[in-house]
Amino acid sequence: MYSVLPAIDVPPQPWTGRFDGDTSWHRRWWQAVKPYAPSTQEIPTPASAGSAGRPAVVVGFCSDEGVRRNKGRVGAAAAPAAIRTALGPLAFHGHRAVFDAGNVTVEGDAPGVLEAGQQRAGQVLSGLLDDGNLTVMLGGGHETAYASYLGVAGSAAVRNGARLGILNLDAHFDLRDELQPSSGTPFLQMAQAEKAAGREFRYGVVGVSEVNNTRALFDTARRLGVRYLLDEDSSAEAVDRFVSDFLADVDVLYLTIDLDVLPAETAPGVSAPAAYGVPLSVIAAVCRQVASSGKLLHCDVAELNPQFDVDSRTARVAARLVDTLLR
Repeated sequence: MYSVLPAIDVPPQPWTGRFDGDTSWHRRWWQAVKPYAPSTQEIPTPASAGSAGRPAVVVGFCSDEGVRRNKGRVGAAAAPAAIRTALGPLAFHGHRAVFDAGNVTVEGDAPGVLEAGQQRAGQVLSGLLDDGNLTVMLGGGHETAYASYLGVAGSAAVRNGARLGILNLDAHFDLRDELQPSSGTPFLQMAQAEKAAGREFRYGVVGVSEVNNTRALFDTARRLGVRYLLDEDSSAEAVDRFVSDFLADVDVLYLTIDLDVLPAETAPGVSAPAAYGVPLSVIAAVCRQVASSGKLLHCDVAELNPQFDVDSRTARVAARLVDTLLR
């Protein structure tokens, strides 16, 4: 079995929460999540290959460097701990085994430190995916997305020809063309990597804010064939159709959620709070739709900044979305 532990910088820590009892009727997330031990995990049978039947493994990506490079509000490195803290007390209604593999950390701003962290995280994810798990990464700034992509692109499913779709719930395209990778560049990096691999770049975005994306970014999106819905057009019905059409064209899906897709009153603790945003009910519906499709390979949640959160509101929203995805 593929061992992921050498690429993990911080091993899984104990989860905490309210105690109501030891039975499955009383179980909360902190009681359900177990440390990931690759030497003892059972590989799922082929009959449970769909996302609903696979064990889930949580990995933290503690990184601020991409946001710093993108001139945003730093603090997202503390997000994985904040999301775990918010998840721990929630009642656990899931039917899958859930494990925590620990964190990959990006420390300092030395040249190449972010890229090295993304490579390590990708190694972790590829190993977990090839062992039959559904993976969820807790970011980190949205540079988390390129770490996720490296893991997904390196997995056997994609290497063996499965059509990969990348669905981004985000106010931004994150297609910036910069000399240095950042939280604003990951999807252009993915487009370039997919082209180099001879694969079609299948990228869709729900919640794009027209006033927060330049004409150059819209032009890049059109040139790359990106499908998108503006935030003002993201009604429940429109988003449902958009996601259904996107899923129909792919075999496996990587879902990434930038919490700044939500209105600022819902998600204040992000690098770039949204003046408009897409309602939480719509974003949660996408999570249910994707989870029930059987095509979800990997997901991540990015851009929580606990330093600017209000009453842990954004962390609680992130936790709720993770719970929805992993039911």
